[in-house]
Amino acid sequence: MQEIYIDRSGSGFPLVLVHGFLGSSDMWRYQKDFLKKNFTIIAPALPGFGESSKINSVSSIEEMASIIINSIKKLGIDKFHLMGHSMGGMIVQEMVKQSPLSIHKLICYGTGPIGDIPGRFESIDVSRKRLADDGLKATAYRIAKTWFVKEDRAKNFFLCKEAYENVIKKSADDALVAMKNWSGINNLKNIKN
Repeated sequence: MQEIYIDRSGSGFPLVLVHGFLGSSDMWRYQKDFLKKNFTIIAPALPGFGESSKINSVSSIEEMASIIINSIKKLGIDKFHLMGHSMGGMIVQEMVKQSPLSIHKLICYGTGPIGDIPGRFESIDVSRKRLADDGLKATAYRIAKTWFVKEDRAKNFFLCKEAYENVIKKSADDALVAMKNWSGINNLKNIKN
């Protein structure tokens, strides 16, 4: 498998930032600028997304986690803080399961212990159907709007648009399948931080 893209900046104890559905490593642009003063920021782009859009996507949260862990190890990093957003939060929970001694602190942002989160703006099955029927651009635009109170008028909506412009339909569908099939509920009791 080809190597995923990893943006690395700053200095200090490593902090790995894992983006969510339809994202890229650049989704963390403003956070990286602030955090790199105190941390070495490691921001991977998931296979099939953002700067790794030419790499074949995968359809399991477990495999996404494994790919990131292996990529971080290749950088010579053994221990790190870990933060994941949305689908990235699911991936980081799985990373803790796969490599518990590597993670110093864990931050899960806007995520849950299962992929098909109750109360999500629509079920994963509906998102997949709309992706198939409406196409990637329309689906990505519609979904990304739900992430902001001001929808597409939000100041930083452009970051979402930039990110999903590099995604292909198969990558988006693979990620939806990965979320639908993932549950971290049984591992929650093992996460100690």
